[in-house]
Amino acid sequence: MLLWLFEYLQSFAGGFAVFQYLTLRAILGVLTALAISMLLGPWMIRKLNLLQIGQAVRDDGPQSHLSKSGTPTMGGTLILAAIFISSLLWADLNNRYIWVVLVVTAVFGAVGWVDDYRKVVEKNSRGLPAKWKYFWQSIAGLGAAVFLYSTAQVPAETQLFVPFFKNVALDLGLFYVVLTYFVIVGSSNAVNLTDGLDGLAIMPTVMVGSALGIFAYLVGHAEFANYLNIASVPGSGELVVFCAALVGAGLGFLWFNTYPAQVFMGDVGALALGAALGVVAVIVRHEIVFFIMGGVFVMETVSVILQVGSYKLTGRRIFRMAPLHHHFELKGWPEPRVIVRFWIITVMLVLFGLATLKLR
Repeated sequence: MLLWLFEYLQSFAGGFAVFQYLTLRAILGVLTALAISMLLGPWMIRKLNLLQIGQAVRDDGPQSHLSKSGTPTMGGTLILAAIFISSLLWADLNNRYIWVVLVVTAVFGAVGWVDDYRKVVEKNSRGLPAKWKYFWQSIAGLGAAVFLYSTAQVPAETQLFVPFFKNVALDLGLFYVVLTYFVIVGSSNAVNLTDGLDGLAIMPTVMVGSALGIFAYLVGHAEFANYLNIASVPGSGELVVFCAALVGAGLGFLWFNTYPAQVFMGDVGALALGAALGVVAVIVRHEIVFFIMGGVFVMETVSVILQVGSYKLTGRRIFRMAPLHHHFELKGWPEPRVIVRFWIITVMLVLFGLATLKLR
């Protein structure tokens, strides 16, 4: 939005041309989202407390969690507000990728909001029934996939690029829609499963989002993409601004969500952020690298699948409790130890993902 204003002012003062630079707008996007989160955070926490929108804690989980009962939740609305305001201010709103990621984030956030509202306000432990949750997730995921496929302008936009190999690009055809759907919906639910400890989900989200922002910048720059032998997707560089806003909003939220948390993000935040990461990964054509960098999200999801599958088939549980972070808690790890070690794992995986830029 402000880009239009600065383009107009540029005709009067050439100095305003500096706002055309993605790097500057990304920095301003981080700072804007961070400021919004930090400034509105205390007000939102007070408001949630006043409305008694508190987290309900299961009594069959780690006993240390019982003290968290009543902690304000649905704080993900703060993250989304910061992301949307910052993105709308600093991104190029003529860019179709910006609107795709914003719409997907909004729809998944709305699904999470309804689920949270039913749980904490209406006191319905089921929340939004699973079939309806997945229905609306599927509508959004498929809608984004079909839109991206039908508006693709260059072959690279619908090819699967394999890291570690030069010039290995598989033409997906209509399978692109299937892959995109599973990446977006799968990522959304994976982040949601990870969101079980104070700060556990938001920091890996910030780190992976930062890396995806770097990929977006490189993929959107034809010369860099050609030098690195990666996909070149015109216009995708603008997603740097969105990723920057996500990073700023996430760090601002972490200020209040760090152990012991003053507020939880809830499904409204986790489902939306996971979907946002997924759609950015698809647009910049780094789904496989995203799978690597989001290894914490993957192993949390796999732990749930294995646990449910094992119990249904054999009547036995593999882990003491799923998702995986609860297993380590029940083994005696203090919550901060679990959180920080999962953060460290994410740092290593993100660095490995970035290293694939040269390991080709």
